[in-house]
Amino acid sequence: MAMVEPLIMRVMALSFNTVKRAGAIIREVMQGGELNIVDKGKDDLQTEADRSAQRCIVASLSKQFPKVKIIGEEELVDQSIKDEWLVTEIDAELVKLNCPEEWSDVKEEDMVIWVDPLDGTSEYTHGLLEHVTVLVGIAIKDSAVGGIIHQPFYKQTNGELGRTVWGLKGLGAGGFKSSSPPNDKFIVTTTRSHSNALIQASIDALSPTEVVRVGGAGFKVLHLLEGKAHAYVFASSGCKKWDTCGPEAVLEAEGGILTDLMGQHYSYAKEVEHANRRGVLACTSKACHEHIIKKMPPHIFEAMQKM
Repeated sequence: MAMVEPLIMRVMALSFNTVKRAGAIIREVMQGGELNIVDKGKDDLQTEADRSAQRCIVASLSKQFPKVKIIGEEELVDQSIKDEWLVTEIDAELVKLNCPEEWSDVKEEDMVIWVDPLDGTSEYTHGLLEHVTVLVGIAIKDSAVGGIIHQPFYKQTNGELGRTVWGLKGLGAGGFKSSSPPNDKFIVTTTRSHSNALIQASIDALSPTEVVRVGGAGFKVLHLLEGKAHAYVFASSGCKKWDTCGPEAVLEAEGGILTDLMGQHYSYAKEVEHANRRGVLACTSKACHEHIIKKMPPHIFEAMQKM
């Protein structure tokens, strides 16, 4: 009898291939030039690429894992997809990696998948394509455990577009070249397009030597993984669970940490509210994380608790 790989490895391996297909869809929409932008509210856009990529991801995952709760960013009435968008093949290398013992017996009913089909939509519409990521986060009960971050427009050394980063707590992470940030600097990354007085005050309190303003939670966490920043600081309620579940899992699989601004992990259970009301604080190390929490002025915490 053929041995069936643990559920979480099969979900990770199918997600790995599915985000690559979604990335191809995102590139196709951009090449076609018809973004069909919908304004969902303040600083919140949706394009044809968001909608199509989500249909691809949700349909592909739900077909193979029908009992898993999948929560996508976009509220779509029409869930129909083109046949060629349905991904059925899993990544043969990822699925064979050694599953950590703690996740080996996970059931579909215990799993929640959070999907951001296009993180960085504002940047996408402005042509800042390197900021764009596709995010899949896998939670077991209420904790972020596995994640996939795909960059559709990342240029490989051979000229091909797209790369896919993955991480699973207890196993590690892959798909990128890990590096530590410089010891002689303190670099903070934060929002490019959603800043306000509170966010700026939180950054100023840390006295960074450099501030890197980029779009999307996925792209900011990639900055941490690649040693381009020490911390990702966002004192706002603007982030959602689908923005952080996957990046949190990847970062923590690599030894970093992602929490709210007070240092508490968010719950990713199926019934939680979608907004990350207490902001986001992510760091390459727990020591850096603790240092920032100690330096953060009390009025920042008070403001976050009222959101």
